[in-house]
Amino acid sequence: MIPTGLLGGSFNPAHRGHRHISLHALDAMGLEEVWWLVSPGNPLKAGASDMAPMAARYASARKMAARAKIRPTTIEARLGTRYTADTLKKLVRRFPNRRFVWIMGADNLVQFHKWRDWRTIARTVTIAVIARPEYDGPARASRAMGWLRRFVRPASQARQWTTWSPPALVLLRFYPDPASATQLRAANPRWHLSYNQKGPDGAAAPPIPVHQEAH
Repeated sequence: MIPTGLLGGSFNPAHRGHRHISLHALDAMGLEEVWWLVSPGNPLKAGASDMAPMAARYASARKMAARAKIRPTTIEARLGTRYTADTLKKLVRRFPNRRFVWIMGADNLVQFHKWRDWRTIARTVTIAVIARPEYDGPARASRAMGWLRRFVRPASQARQWTTWSPPALVLLRFYPDPASATQLRAANPRWHLSYNQKGPDGAAAPPIPVHQEAH
């Protein structure tokens, strides 16, 4: 089994914070690699007027992931899934030789109870929550954490996560990079114009060939 992290998001654009979180998780969890799931669209941000084209977001993710064990992918678009629970269900079936852990920041844990079938997500894969100082308090007091608290595992055992049976959650602490996509968009609303947004078929550049592992 190949231990693989999953970091989902719009990557609008990808930034140092995404990279640092991934590199920390790679080390703390003993992962072989982290997949960045560049989402076709976040259901909780439906109608966002500042959402760049997917091709540009994918290109920014590829640039930010360079020279690291990070693999950006547009596989959600190919799977035709919109919600994380559905994506995970299909990934687990499609890649039986991999063991997945879902990586998210404490800010996402605050609103995790708003995600569709969030308990199903927790029952499908282990969850690693990356601490963010300004969100740690609200995250621990969140509705989702009220249910997940009984499944928290010690951070000192994080590298043993492949032996855990979901639900299982581990809280990882490190000093996060202050970069944010919101700040980057505010500084340069037209950031996406610097990327070549079209591949040979007029869509996003070709995603990583993870489908070759399918059985």
